[in-house]
Amino acid sequence: MTKTIRRSCLIAALAAAACGGEADPTTAKFSAEGMHAIDTAMLMHHIGVLADDSLLGRAPGSLGEDRTVAYLEAQFNGMGLKPGNPDGTYIQKVPLVGITVTNSPTMTFAKGGARTSLKWRDDFVAWTKHVSPSAALQNSELVFVGYGVEAPEFGWDDFKGVDLKGKTMVVLVNDPPVSDTAVFGGARMTYYGRWTYKYEQGLRHKAAGVLIVHETKEAGYPFVVVQGKTAEQFDLVTPDKNMGRSSVEGWITLDQAKALFTVAGQDFDALKAKAATKEFTPVPLGVTASVTLKNALRTVDSRNVVAMVEGSDSTLKSEFVVFNAHWDHFGVGAKVNDDSIYNGAADNATGVSALLSVAKAFSMLAPPKRSVLFLAVTAEEQGLLGAQYYATNPLYPVNKTVAVINMDGLNTWGKTSDIVVMGYGASELDDYARAAAAEQGGRVLVPDPEPEKGYYYRSDHFPFAKVGVPAFYAGSGVTFVGKDSTYGMQKRADYTANHYHKPSDDIKPDWDLSGAAQDAQFYYAIGYRVSNAPKWPEWRPGNEFKAIRDASLKK
Repeated sequence: MTKTIRRSCLIAALAAAACGGEADPTTAKFSAEGMHAIDTAMLMHHIGVLADDSLLGRAPGSLGEDRTVAYLEAQFNGMGLKPGNPDGTYIQKVPLVGITVTNSPTMTFAKGGARTSLKWRDDFVAWTKHVSPSAALQNSELVFVGYGVEAPEFGWDDFKGVDLKGKTMVVLVNDPPVSDTAVFGGARMTYYGRWTYKYEQGLRHKAAGVLIVHETKEAGYPFVVVQGKTAEQFDLVTPDKNMGRSSVEGWITLDQAKALFTVAGQDFDALKAKAATKEFTPVPLGVTASVTLKNALRTVDSRNVVAMVEGSDSTLKSEFVVFNAHWDHFGVGAKVNDDSIYNGAADNATGVSALLSVAKAFSMLAPPKRSVLFLAVTAEEQGLLGAQYYATNPLYPVNKTVAVINMDGLNTWGKTSDIVVMGYGASELDDYARAAAAEQGGRVLVPDPEPEKGYYYRSDHFPFAKVGVPAFYAGSGVTFVGKDSTYGMQKRADYTANHYHKPSDDIKPDWDLSGAAQDAQFYYAIGYRVSNAPKWPEWRPGNEFKAIRDASLKK
């Protein structure tokens, strides 16, 4: 090889990470101009607007939604981004029903002549997704169903044919804590462990009620987070599904669960241990539950906000890369330390700020080959409803959606030398992420240090994954530059215990958004490369969503 040829190959390698073969899309260069457009000042400006008291906590169906949506539309329009809805607007309407428990109900457990009363909010929290002015359990027999899991691939069935019609399931949160890492992924929570799955099981088994036992470690948050569900609850307007769910869904505290098992003549800890085995069978507790919920109802056309950069390639512009963040939080609710506005500054004004910043970066560039959507979704805090609605009612076909990059809760504590990837190893998007991280001073990808909390199933990328779209979600890094090795996990723990889903999730004077800018630039680098790559990223072999994707691409 001559010196001239070697030099040509080196130049090509720097530009496309290849010489004499197909370019590696994960290392192809992206626009530095776009990278420089993302900075801490821009991020803080957007966070300051979105977390301001004037937006009233950004609850769906409120004045706060109106103001939030107007701000997002104005920002996208000001950048010169096209409306993302083919109807020529930035709006996808999301039909929701809001249900608010208006009484302070008492739940009664009864066995023979003995009765125990549980206090609303302190001992239990409950709601209904039935679109009805009331919902009730009347002397419904309680049955302990362990972890409520049916996982044939693991040979696991906690129900074993039990008839639960008219009865109420008492169920544990998270996965069975088995030692075999081939079952339920070891410490990593699977979807079987999520609280949403437990309520879905109530629907499948026609149970009248579902009560989840709250344990802080297993749930991943304290009971005060559950108490937030005494406010208005939303669901998508799907009448058949709504009315098919259990009449009453809720949580009870660990102390009340233990007291219940004692009344039933059972030992909670002993039955919990049995529930961690395949041999577990449902245990009728010989106790009945009664409660009546009075409801106020309203229907809401909430809104996803969608903007687009149209691709430059005549063929590839019909394919889409999606950047996603949820704009909603909990609005105005119960006072905590004399504050009733749940501003949601970290969760998720930071993510929306990143979405707007990345959109600004793309708006300054020549369009990539594929089209790019910027999707700010509603009602994440209500169960990923806005993302679920888009994924099942897409503005552009799922089988033309190349990838989703989700931004939820950015780092506010400074730069890190690593970045946590939820669901690490799930798809080839990790390869793009690895290349982007390496260019940030040699950052590295690390798996979730708290896999038992199931973060992969708790944010808006998940509805896209469920319909087969490769979906990427990262959290803050845990190794902070210039800090000791425990700093990152201490900050995580403090946020979860003291600020998560509370009015105190507000802008703090000691925030350092250099880490947020670092992460937003990282997301931009991933998306820019995917939008220009010669091939689509795929799920890894054996991934639970791969078969869904493969089937959708055949249509």
